[in-house]
Parts: sequence; structure tokens; C-alpha cells
Amino acid sequence: MLSRYRTKDTETSADLGIIQTATLTLLALIIGFTFSMAIDRHDQREVLEEGEANAIGTELLRADILPQKASEATKDLLMQYVDQRILFYSRQTPEKTQDIRSKTDQLQTALWNEILPSVKTQTTPTMAIVASGMNDVFNSQGYVQAAWWNRIPLTAWALMAAIAICANLLVGFGARNFEKNIGLFMIFPFVISVSFFLIADIDSPRGGVIRIEARNLRALKMNLTQQMDAIRPSISNK
Repeated sequence: MLSRYRTKDTETSADLGIIQTATLTLLALIIGFTFSMAIDRHDQREVLEEGEANAIGTELLRADILPQKASEATKDLLMQYVDQRILFYSRQTPEKTQDIRSKTDQLQTALWNEILPSVKTQTTPTMAIVASGMNDVFNSQGYVQAAWWNRIPLTAWALMAAIAICANLLVGFGARNFEKNIGLFMIFPFVISVSFFLIADIDSPRGGVIRIEARNLRALKMNLTQQMDAIRPSISNK
């Protein structure tokens, strides 16, 4: 299509080849760097999910240090908290996501209010460990939320799109038999589109095909459920 407008002399063809090579190289570098950014963010979110599960599991164990009534209430709230965190990692509507965040904030307030009287009245190193563990639970949730908000900037997407359009125009401008090989020339924009889709999918932790799964939180929930099921018969026998 665009090839009909270019001059056919040798010098112009050589100059066009240089420009094409430079543009395609720049596009490849930017796609590569952006893909690396998306992968790093994806890995970071998985690590933070594991850290959050570990923090909650550790605090569940430390809850035994509390007085019996406070310990049971704290464990029950932590179990509800795990359920909300698992829901956070699943695919949800914006309204449901906001509701999950609201319930998470409410549970965090309830958890802190539950341990606060014991921590105040018993200023011992063991109680300090309980307070520190709860703080780790809250911090891990904040780190996860910050990582989910940390996405590839729109300016980077705009830059990649602009360079990709220029690269496709240059390929079409330099084509010699575009009309005869139109199917062949469609491979290049298709590959670029697939690359963009892959980067966008990895960079979208909840909405894409490649998503962050709450594997560690689900495993924690399963282990806690099994432990509770094992404890109940012994309690009822007593």
C-alpha cells in the first residue's frame, strides 16, 4: 500500500533499511524491557501473597499466648480475615472489590481492638510478640495492595503503541510486493499484538488469563479447617 509512494532508487532503499532496522530494534528493546517489568511485578505479587499467608499463620499460632477468651475471638476473626483475603485475589467486580476492602478494614480494626486490652495490661515480651505479629499481618496486606496498584504506566503503553505503529508503517512502506504477500506482511502486526496482549495480561493481576492465585492462603485455610475439625471431637468428648 505505502510502497507505491516511495522512490525506487538504491540510496533511498538503503536509507529506508537503516531506519527500519533502527525502529524495529527500538521496538524490540522497549517490548523486552516492558515485559521484564511486568514479570518482575508478577513475581513480586506472588511473593507478597506467600508472605501474607505466612504472617497470618504465624499470628494464629501467637494468638495462643492471649487469654483464652481473647485467643478464641482473635482466631475466629483471623479465620474470617483469611476468607476476605482469598476473595481479594479472585476475579471480582469493582463493587465487590470495594466491599472486600471495606470488610478487610473492619476486621483489621476488630483484630487490633481484640488484642489491645491484653497487650496494655500485660506488658511482657510475649505480648509484644503478639502485637508485632498482628502488625505484620496488617503490613502484609498493605504491601499486597500497593503491589496490585503498581502497574505499567499508561505513558509507557502509549510510547510502545506509537513506536509499533511507526514500525508497521515503515514495514509497509518498504514492501515490494505487498498486495501479493499481504498474508505474510500481516504476521508482523499479529506478533506485535500478541506481545502487547501477553504483557498486559501479566500486568493485570486479577482480570487477565495469567492471574495471581491465593494458593498459600487457601492452603492455610485448609490446614486450619482440618485442625479445627480434629479438635472439635476431643472437645465434645470432654
